[in-house]
Amino acid sequence: MSVEETIKDQINSHDILLYMKGSPEQPQCGFSAQASQILMACGKKFAYVDVLSNPDIRATLPKVANWPTFPQLWVDGELVGGCDIIVEMYEKGELKPLIDSAGSSADTAS
Repeated sequence: MSVEETIKDQINSHDILLYMKGSPEQPQCGFSAQASQILMACGKKFAYVDVLSNPDIRATLPKVANWPTFPQLWVDGELVGGCDIIVEMYEKGELKPLIDSAGSSADTAS
């Protein structure tokens, strides 16, 4: 399976998926920490992929997503956006309903 196919499989296999640096318990950058904390505050389990331990995914995902930075939040197969968008949606009360309407797959998608 190619890296692109792996990414597409991860996105399609998890209703809520966060590509981040580190893990929700041990984020490796402030933006990933903020994004994962907001998702945890929404109260639903979510899957994540640590792009630091998956360098091929880290290099390929920005091309697949047409989004250059991490973290990246995907809900129901659609890119929601990065940290700024996650924060803005959360503050406006738009993120929780989106998360609530998604299914709930969890664990690491590797």
